[in-house]
Amino acid sequence: MVERNDISELTIAILGGTGDQGKGLAHRFALAGHRVLIGSRDADRAHAAAAELSGAGLVAGGENAAVAAAADVVIVAVPWEGHAATVSALAGELAGKIVVDCVNPLGFDKQGAYPLVVEEGSAAQQAAALLPESRVVAAFHHVSAVLLLDPAVATIDLDVLVLGDDREATDLVQALAARIPGVRGIYGGRLRNAHQIEAFTANLISINRRYKAHAGLRVTDV
Repeated sequence: MVERNDISELTIAILGGTGDQGKGLAHRFALAGHRVLIGSRDADRAHAAAAELSGAGLVAGGENAAVAAAADVVIVAVPWEGHAATVSALAGELAGKIVVDCVNPLGFDKQGAYPLVVEEGSAAQQAAALLPESRVVAAFHHVSAVLLLDPAVATIDLDVLVLGDDREATDLVQALAARIPGVRGIYGGRLRNAHQIEAFTANLISINRRYKAHAGLRVTDV
């Protein structure tokens, strides 16, 4: 495993990297100098998404299992509907790795976004239950894909809340978040508290719609 002192050498895989949030994170981590692997169920879609991004040749694409096996840290950014199936199918490739879950289980109706009830408590806890040999961390739930992908945005004014039960893993993910200019990684508690972090995304969506913004969070006095 790559130690925290060598964080710049981490290879990062993003499952669901063909979506806007996944591509945005891939773009920013590539700009920070990381080798980034975009994963998809369809390797051709992953290759196409990688080709769209700048990153001095640091972004490549492939099928989910291949990129998961090749990475040091794996970010899960798939749609909630496919979360359990995707994660459980990759238990072998993800064993022993830090897995960062940023999935928000949300529903949408005429009144807007609302949090869904998850049997395990949260998407991150579901991932932990399905990946007993992985080190699951919850993070990157409140990062605007629009800002991540905007080449005119040099820094992102944001704190990323990082939750997990493995101190070494949460410390590493906090440091990884800070690789994006303007971003801080802030420890946000144990994994059992991830449900309220995921659910708060519905509030941010309401804020953004009302104010036509790309709002994020800042934690004071830290």
